[in-house]
Amino acid sequence: MNSDELIGVLALAFFLSFILGWVLRWGYSGFNKINSSDMAEIDDLTNRLYEMEKAKDTAETQLKEREWELSNRISQTEAELAAAMEGLGAARREAEETRKK
Repeated sequence: MNSDELIGVLALAFFLSFILGWVLRWGYSGFNKINSSDMAEIDDLTNRLYEMEKAKDTAETQLKEREWELSNRISQTEAELAAAMEGLGAARREAEETRKK
């Protein structure tokens, strides 16, 4: 094989590679074509996702507020319980002292 034949074979190989790449690109773009109805559906899904994220954020905020409220109620109830138990203990001690007299 001389240099002219080698150049011809390489040129043909490069040309066939170019044609193959072009055909594959054409086929790929045909399969992935997005039409206007698909875009409308994508926009609708995007808007719904955005609304759902806002609703999730609102729900999380409400949950945190409710959790804070309940924690405060629990703290107040525990404080009242401790005061009641202390009062009950004092009343028992007083009743014992009264019985002993």
